[in-house]
Amino acid sequence: MAIPRNFIEEIKNRIPVSDIVGRKVKLTRRGREFIGLSPFKNERTPSFTVNDDKQFYHCFSSGKHGSIFDFLMETEGLSFYEAVTQLAAQAGMQMPAFDPKTAERESKQEKKRATLADITTQAAAWFQTQLDSAAGRDARAYLAQRGITDALIKDFQLGFAPSTHAGNKHDLLTHLQAQGIKQELLIEAGLAIQPDNKGAPYSRFRNRLMFPIHDTRGRVIAFGGRALEADAQAKYINSPETPLFHKGRLLFNFTKARQPAYEAKSVLVVEGYMDVIGLARGGIHNAVAPLGTAITESQLNLLWRMAKEPILCFDGDEAGLLAAYRVIDRALPLLKPGFSLRFAILPHDKDPDDVVREGGREAMQAILDRANSLIDMLWERELAVDSYNTPERRAALHERLRLAVRQIAHADVRQFYGDDIQQRLDKLFADDKTDYAGRDRRPSKRRFAAKRAASGSKTPYVSREARRSALATGANPQQPREAMILLAFIRHPQVLASEIDRLERLDLSTADFNLLRDSIVDIISHHAPLDSDALRGHLKEQGQSPLIAQLEKLPDARMTVYVLADSKAETVLIGWRAEMDLREKFSLGKEVHNVIAESGDNFTEEDLERVQGIRSEIAAPSDYEISG
Repeated sequence: MAIPRNFIEEIKNRIPVSDIVGRKVKLTRRGREFIGLSPFKNERTPSFTVNDDKQFYHCFSSGKHGSIFDFLMETEGLSFYEAVTQLAAQAGMQMPAFDPKTAERESKQEKKRATLADITTQAAAWFQTQLDSAAGRDARAYLAQRGITDALIKDFQLGFAPSTHAGNKHDLLTHLQAQGIKQELLIEAGLAIQPDNKGAPYSRFRNRLMFPIHDTRGRVIAFGGRALEADAQAKYINSPETPLFHKGRLLFNFTKARQPAYEAKSVLVVEGYMDVIGLARGGIHNAVAPLGTAITESQLNLLWRMAKEPILCFDGDEAGLLAAYRVIDRALPLLKPGFSLRFAILPHDKDPDDVVREGGREAMQAILDRANSLIDMLWERELAVDSYNTPERRAALHERLRLAVRQIAHADVRQFYGDDIQQRLDKLFADDKTDYAGRDRRPSKRRFAAKRAASGSKTPYVSREARRSALATGANPQQPREAMILLAFIRHPQVLASEIDRLERLDLSTADFNLLRDSIVDIISHHAPLDSDALRGHLKEQGQSPLIAQLEKLPDARMTVYVLADSKAETVLIGWRAEMDLREKFSLGKEVHNVIAESGDNFTEEDLERVQGIRSEIAAPSDYEISG
């Protein structure tokens, strides 16, 4: 049975190799790796290593090397399918149903991706030769002006795309077609553009300095191009989205910066390609850059693979601060113990390259050493909105901060953020903890906890937010739909258990809903099969009963067919999937809005392609219809 590649990758991302190997081998951490005695040969000196970041083990004494799947196959005699099944269960993932058409399609897609990667690799080599040629003279002059040495050019595989026309001997498409590569593959790889009038395809990159973009495996899969003409319509352009390249899931220089970031226990995020290269020129090699977009959730997770507290470097002007503030909202729901962000603000009109060129590595390090914590940036952002010299404005400040903290999904992190913010507010407003009527002004959560402790109660604390959820007010029209998605799982866990991965990926509109989703996923992953009563019992132990009671009282709970307790299994499954399809289309609609909003006046051809692609997904018919 062919198993989708993304399913395999998700298992590897969820389960560290050391967890599996550690069952059979006593491992000792040594730097970034673990080391132990070989399970394949008798030895006295450890020669067996495990690297969780690179997701493999290697045995120097036997030469054996592989992933967690290979290790189980080698040590337990399992087939590949059996190893995947065992690890999927451990990761709480439902094995995909066998579908010959899906398997064949996945195999074809993997072959296509390998072919496209070979094409982009050839293109990178060709761009490098052009930079060394007479045609690349202006590009070399620009690099020399920026202080970029031949060693850095080689290290970053920089190249040049000449300004030529189709059929010219110095044209990339002509070169690649001479190697037997078809036009449609050049278009699919993002190297060629097909005109609307169906004329001959032409090169996407013309008269541009070229920056190869690598995936996490180190393969060249896309390019960024900087215009060398002052009046160019777009200073920078990237490859479009392709089967290989999704700009929101990668970081420029990720593979090269990973080891330096580990050694420095820090990773620096800067704005663009030249910032990364300029820092490398100054001896700072642990820098990466997003690919022309605001930081995404996928990119944050990549950063946290490199360091626990990445430092995001922003310009000191208004645009830089606004960019930093946007990252705060993206990061808050994802925070977890030990993992956060720091923010370094550069002097006005200076980029990292300027700082290093004028003051050396020490000047940049001084800025990084003064980086603000995420909570400090959140605090400063909300204080800057308005003054707080009236009761109403103080209440507004408190409300904004409270709503920001509620975005944090992890309960402990949310608790400590709430406590820290309250201490800051107390200090800002007054040291006295009573209001004018002499009543206790401490947050209700702490008052309730104190009373509970004094009474000896062991009842799990449930937040006021959980007891008085915004879903009842209809503040967000999506919340009742989200409530039914969750309630259906609570009423029909045996029917919907196969959809647990889809539920886990769902991003909900409130922290309470996200916590309930996480509880459901965790319980079903560890205790399935469960009926509704058993699931409710586990959820009660986690303090979720008050929120569930709210969901049960909603009118939709009595009218939505797939949620009803007595609905047939087929009706529940089809209805829930249809609701999820609608939810995902809604999210795609928001993504269109975000692309347009973030682009502003700089809306490019690449942005248009992205919007058109998303709208095509929205227009695609659903595979399911709600019956009844």
